[in-house]
Amino acid sequence: MKKFSGKTVEEAIELAVREYGISAEELNYEVTEEKKGLFSKSATIAVYLPSDVIEYAEKYLRTLIEDVGLSFESNSVLEDGIIKISFNTSHNAVIIGKNGRTLQAYNEVVRSAVHYHFKKYYRILLDINSYKDEKYAKLERMAKRIAKEVQRTHVNAVLDPMSSDERRVVHNALGGFNNIRSESSGTGHRRQITICYVEEK
Repeated sequence: MKKFSGKTVEEAIELAVREYGISAEELNYEVTEEKKGLFSKSATIAVYLPSDVIEYAEKYLRTLIEDVGLSFESNSVLEDGIIKISFNTSHNAVIIGKNGRTLQAYNEVVRSAVHYHFKKYYRILLDINSYKDEKYAKLERMAKRIAKEVQRTHVNAVLDPMSSDERRVVHNALGGFNNIRSESSGTGHRRQITICYVEEK
């Protein structure tokens, strides 16, 4: 976190924007002090950097894991606009849960906590002992196999509901397929992908 001061909030924002080379819309900040006196005016904002968000998310996750009596090690990076937290515990299977549902729940809790604290949405992806990477690889293979079957039969295929990050993997995997379009439908935990056959124009 870094603080910037000026005569007005707008002036403080302008200083921060100039330093970081981003737009005011991209700046994540809060006003920590603002004086509007008759003879003197001043304002101070606290700017949150990606490193602050990563540190908070990692610390929050550590508290969740250690509260259930497990040890915790992690490594976090910001990649393609996504905060990726790879971690290990003394009992990974408990945190992953059946079909990764417990891990997904932890992901939602950490993302919500970060949004509440920083008043901004961040994409956060938790992975434990490369579980997500392996699952993504399986999803890619499955999606391509089903897409080839849809190409052959011209019959659309509806996949089981998936989390948003898993749907993204499927959409990306099918981006280069001829006569194939993937589209999401449904809401919440019931949102799923349909792999559709489309005639080329």
